[in-house]
Amino acid sequence: MLENNEEKVEKPITEKQTKTNEETENAVNEVENEVANESEKADEKHEIPMLDYASMELEKLVDELKKLLKSHPIQQLKSNVDAIKTAFNSKFGALLAKKKGAFLADGGNSIDFQFSSPVKTEYNNLLGEYKAKRDAYYSQLEKKLKENLDRRNNLIEELKSLIKTADSKTMYNDFQEIQNRWKSIGAVPKTKYNDTWRTYHHHVERFYDLLHLNKDFRELDFKHNLEEKLRLIERAEALNEVEDVNVAFKELQELHRMWKEDIGPVSREHREDVWGRFSEATKKIHDRRHQHYRELKSKHQEMIDAKLAVAAEISAYDTSNNKTHNDWQKSIAEIEKLRKKYFDIGKLPYSKSEAVWQEFKVATKKFNTAKNAFYKEEKSSQNENLKKKMELVELAESLKESEDWSETTNTMKRIQADWKKIGHVPRKFSDDIWKRFKNACNHYFDRLHARKNEQNKEQLAVVETKKEFIEQIKTAEISNEEDVEKTLADWRALGALPRNARYLDEKFNKAMDAHLDKLDMSRIDIEMMKFKGVIDTYLSQEDYRKLDSEQFFIRKRIDETVREMQQLENNLSFISNATEDNPLVQNVRNGIQEFKDQLDLWQEKLDYLRRLDY
Repeated sequence: MLENNEEKVEKPITEKQTKTNEETENAVNEVENEVANESEKADEKHEIPMLDYASMELEKLVDELKKLLKSHPIQQLKSNVDAIKTAFNSKFGALLAKKKGAFLADGGNSIDFQFSSPVKTEYNNLLGEYKAKRDAYYSQLEKKLKENLDRRNNLIEELKSLIKTADSKTMYNDFQEIQNRWKSIGAVPKTKYNDTWRTYHHHVERFYDLLHLNKDFRELDFKHNLEEKLRLIERAEALNEVEDVNVAFKELQELHRMWKEDIGPVSREHREDVWGRFSEATKKIHDRRHQHYRELKSKHQEMIDAKLAVAAEISAYDTSNNKTHNDWQKSIAEIEKLRKKYFDIGKLPYSKSEAVWQEFKVATKKFNTAKNAFYKEEKSSQNENLKKKMELVELAESLKESEDWSETTNTMKRIQADWKKIGHVPRKFSDDIWKRFKNACNHYFDRLHARKNEQNKEQLAVVETKKEFIEQIKTAEISNEEDVEKTLADWRALGALPRNARYLDEKFNKAMDAHLDKLDMSRIDIEMMKFKGVIDTYLSQEDYRKLDSEQFFIRKRIDETVREMQQLENNLSFISNATEDNPLVQNVRNGIQEFKDQLDLWQEKLDYLRRLDY
């Protein structure tokens, strides 16, 4: 393809030159067609990350589709949406088959099978939204491309009219104004791109060739354009050294666009030379690119074999020993490495990749089926664990303000131990329920510790006060029953002793015994007064276990006393010939009387205990 249109004296052209020219022209035309394609699709270029949609669940795929529609221009979404559609249809098809299989297994008729899914409904709505926006965009784009084409054709007509009728004083300014408007017009249909540009460029050259009245302007433009085109040529020639031929080819397309869109013609004497150099540089990159794809094609079988080997390795991967979440996480990481290895091997043409891809999908599906089965069971187990832990949370929260310290403390310790025995719960609930449980437990135990700290201070004061009181009563005047009652009441009023200081009760009782023994009271009255002092101490300490033990002990002593007394009475019945003044008879009768006295004392103690309200 030649840019200039002046007539030339033809020279004989050899067959070799003809072939070379054809190859160069073909190379240039291929690049030019790519430039035309890219110009129409400029707004569709994107760098949206291509996620591993095949491994996502249906709900996640819907979320990703929703994000794409919300975050990116509609014209940039095709590749990602197509990948989501493939993954969703595959997974939903499998789900549908499973549901239908269960329906038929339960005795249903195939024609009656129906299955609706909220996630499918949402997916269809989003897909409908995507299609509507996409159709609206491309309808608008088609309209815009046609409008741009009409505007460019109108500018060509203006340029032709300018060449024919323009005033020499204003034509250069008018021409520059047409050029600026041409550059501001957007893309046109790719099928019209090259023809429209060639027509426009033809008339631009005509204009410059006829611009003899403004030679200074023409020569200045020619010089500027030559400098710019030589820079593009140098950049094109340097691309031959770029290692990545695809990067070089993309840059070459941009250079062709700039050559056509941004830079005007050069003088006749340079037109053929600069275009020849640019075309030759283009052919070199074009040839390298074709050679690259020829070499890549020769490596396709090697790549296919490597990819199939990875697929086989995934298919043979053993998951039979995976029993826990951690086991599966390790396996997932290993499979992900194999997946990366598969993709790192390289990209195959669609015609060669489909069969390999199917092998890879079957292999990964086998692994994913085993993984999903485990996590489905795990999910069921985790939901049951969640239910158990929620019951513990609610129990802990209901007890956190309790003041039944002994019972609640035991319960709190028990449910904390139960919590540890329950397994994992779904991750999305884990943090929240743990925070609620921990807060409830901490709240209760903080209150318990604060109470104990306060009690410790109070109990320490009670201990010191009672020690002083014991010393005081050792020398006190206690001469009658009223004094005893008052002293006992004062002792109890000082407060309950902590468990580790209960020995002071024994000291107090001994100190009181010394006073009681001096009083003019019956033995039973003295014993009952001592007994009441001990029992009332237990009662003030709320030591109900000791009260129960005391009652059990007294009942046992009563039974033993009755048996021993009955035994003596029985023995007495065998002494039939002895008189009442017989020492043996008197001894037995005295023993029976002692047991009766003891029995009265034990019975009175038991009656006192029964009258207590505890």
